[in-house]
This record gives sequence, C-alpha cells and structure tokens, in this order.
Amino acid sequence: MNAKDTRNIVLFGFMGTGKSAVGKVVAERLRRELIEMDAVIERREGVSIGEIFRTKGEPHFRQLERALVRELCGKSGLVISTGGGVVIDAANIEDFRKTGISFSLTAEPSTVYARTKDSTHRPLLKTEDPVKRIVELLEARRPFYEKADHLIRTDDKPVAAVAEEIIRIFSDECTKRYTERL
Repeated sequence: MNAKDTRNIVLFGFMGTGKSAVGKVVAERLRRELIEMDAVIERREGVSIGEIFRTKGEPHFRQLERALVRELCGKSGLVISTGGGVVIDAANIEDFRKTGISFSLTAEPSTVYARTKDSTHRPLLKTEDPVKRIVELLEARRPFYEKADHLIRTDDKPVAAVAEEIIRIFSDECTKRYTERL
C-alpha cells in the first residue's frame, strides 16, 4: 500500500452489520483515527441518538448527520463508521466517495436481529415486531448500500476477517491508484 494514500475508509451498513467493531480493528491495524459518527453526534448534542429521535425527531438527526458528513469529507486518513441511515441522503454517499473508499457491510435480517436484540439504544427498532422492521428498513436501504464501492457480507465472519478483507481491498486500490499515476 502506498503509505501516502490518505483517502478515508468509510463503512456503511445497517445496524448490527459490524461497522463499529470492524472499524476499530481497521483503524488499529492501519494506525488511523476511527470516527464513530453516532458517537460524535451524541457527544456534541449531549444526549443519546434515541433521545434526539424522541425529542427532536429523525429529520433533525439527519441534519446533524449531514453536517458531520460535510465536515468529515474535509479531512483525510480516517476510518469512518457511519450511522446505519446515513445512506438515505444520496449526497452523503457521493461526498464520502469523493474523499474515500466506501464499504457497505451487509448481513441477513436474522443476523442483524441476533446482534441487536439486546440493544437499548436502537430507536428504529423500538417497535412491536423488530424483525419485521429490520426487514423493511434493510429492503428500503439496500439500493443505497449497494452504491458503496465495495459490498462485504459479515454473516458468520469474524470481525478480524472482515477487517482484513477491507484492508486488502484498500491496499489493492491504493497500489492501483499509485501505479496509474506513474
């Protein structure tokens, strides 16, 4: 990998697909800063994402998210773990692709449910039938997730294996980009 390549590594994906866990490993191995978008928003707002949804609504949260995307696209050399719904706004995907390589982590609804069922901080799953809601949201967002540069299934894969796959693809793209410039 060309050590001077400072493009961001951007992780898209539905909740429970492994963005946070994988992002942490990728950042550690590449010695890059990990930005957890939801954590940044929570810290800045002083309340949880769930509280933002409850008191100010999803549109307000999406505005905060959009502003953070613009800010992060002005930086380089990051590993960015996005919120699951960041892809709803096509401008977010396009902005991230200008300054980085994007990866959508995907998983089956049953995997997502198994990974998120005990979470108390998932406002979109606070429904009578969370599995049905997962299926609906995954289906609605699938076309957006598929706009990433690379799709990686995380079902039945250890976090380290997914991280290594991302690092390998990133390295290959960096080498290709460097070679094309020669």
